[in-house]
Amino acid sequence: MLSFVQGKIISVDQQSVTVQTGGLGLVLQSPHPEAYQKDKEVKVLVYLHWNQEQGPSLFGFSSELEKAIFLLVISCSGMGPKIGLALLAQLAPVDFLTAVQEGDDKMLSAVSGIGPKKAEQMVVQLRHKVAKLIESGVSDNVQGATKLEHWKNVTQVLQSLSYSRQEIDATIVYLRKEFGGSKSTFDELIRHGLSFLAKRV
Repeated sequence: MLSFVQGKIISVDQQSVTVQTGGLGLVLQSPHPEAYQKDKEVKVLVYLHWNQEQGPSLFGFSSELEKAIFLLVISCSGMGPKIGLALLAQLAPVDFLTAVQEGDDKMLSAVSGIGPKKAEQMVVQLRHKVAKLIESGVSDNVQGATKLEHWKNVTQVLQSLSYSRQEIDATIVYLRKEFGGSKSTFDELIRHGLSFLAKRV
């Protein structure tokens, strides 16, 4: 399985870049081909996708987070690489993660190829996976990740207080619904979360 490609950019077009490496010219479909410059040496993270009708396709990403989000999107039933690329091209990674965390169907449905139903489906299917991705720390150094850091820290605090995974998940869902769109501080989210849990006892 391919993990990355290192070589020189031979050409750039609207949807892909061609990287020369080891005597091969590999065409990588990319959400942001404009970010690459011809004749520059690069290291591009790669995912090999196999389609029964079209065969193999290579996709290139500039970061581990971009690749992780692409894999999350195509893991949703009925969503393929085309939607994954469109989403990454139109939404910053932190915006996508925040939209899923907060159930923001409108932001997701604004992406080409994703209507209201698919946006709702994406939130339902990816909510827990996105939470785990944020907890893994892969998004820590992304610009604008403060809100994501809040959700990660809330989860960690509740874990340290020995709440179960089910209780934590229910709390995060409640906080996202009630306070996701507001500029609540970390302390406020914790206070609201503990109050929610206390009422469940």
